[in-house]
Amino acid sequence: MSGISGVQLQSLEARWGREPGVRFEERFGGTVAVLEAAGSTAIVAVQGAQVLSWRLAGQSDDVLWLSPVAKLGTGKAVRGGVPICWPWFGPHPLDPTLPAHGFVRAVPWRVLGSAASPSRARLVLEFATGVVDPAVWPHSARSEIEITVGETLTIALSTDNLGSEPFCLTQALHTYIAVGDVGRVVVTDLAGRTYIDQIDGNARRIQRGGIQFAGEVDRIYQGSPDDIVVTDRSLGREIRVSKSGSSSTVVWNPGREKAQRLGDMGEDGYKRMLCIETANAGDDAVTLASRARHRIHSEIRVRSLEPM
Repeated sequence: MSGISGVQLQSLEARWGREPGVRFEERFGGTVAVLEAAGSTAIVAVQGAQVLSWRLAGQSDDVLWLSPVAKLGTGKAVRGGVPICWPWFGPHPLDPTLPAHGFVRAVPWRVLGSAASPSRARLVLEFATGVVDPAVWPHSARSEIEITVGETLTIALSTDNLGSEPFCLTQALHTYIAVGDVGRVVVTDLAGRTYIDQIDGNARRIQRGGIQFAGEVDRIYQGSPDDIVVTDRSLGREIRVSKSGSSSTVVWNPGREKAQRLGDMGEDGYKRMLCIETANAGDDAVTLASRARHRIHSEIRVRSLEPM
């Protein structure tokens, strides 16, 4: 799929721009929407319907981490922000030669709507599978994402099964949280949950206390519909991720060695991020009936911490 031309950019701005809350620009080598409301600003790429940045009023640090070499339009997914993993999470369950995390991250989505007020700015995009090779995805389906910016960042991803047969859906809002030093971060509210340890042969373990990071972490927490809290003393803030439509949570940090192999994280990028992913994965796979819809929703909010 090709990128968006200057004429198409002007058309997007003319139809869906909502000054001062929604405008379309060229950044990172591709077309993005800039959403502004309640003093906060988000940047959303048309490629992959991916939130790349969310910055709160008066804050110098972005809430989301983005690769220092992020570039749109290369035919590859951009690392960072909130990539959309759909319609499968991780490797394809039957064919490992297919793209990891599905096929929507590196292609343009269609803008469906926008709205703006002083307190909220909203953008809606869709992707339909009619353009996908049936050998890759034989089902008729449609995904729609609604991104709302204000005092919080909310992302809702809906899937419609347009075909006559059910299909299995796994997915994630693969959120990269920016942190000051991952070694000083604690993730809480998953104690007692069973997780699948993806770096130890998918062994099942039970979380004891908060999650801390001293190396690579790649876990799918099962039965976890509750809020997740990231306490970041380095940046003096607490980030809370609330969700619905999801009973699994992925927690990921590549650690030093894997980050070096990935090649797009920068010299110490792994220290400055961790992923808290609102997901349907592992035991939480969804069987979506014909003409049915499934929706996952994530809301991120930030609270300043009192100095210790």
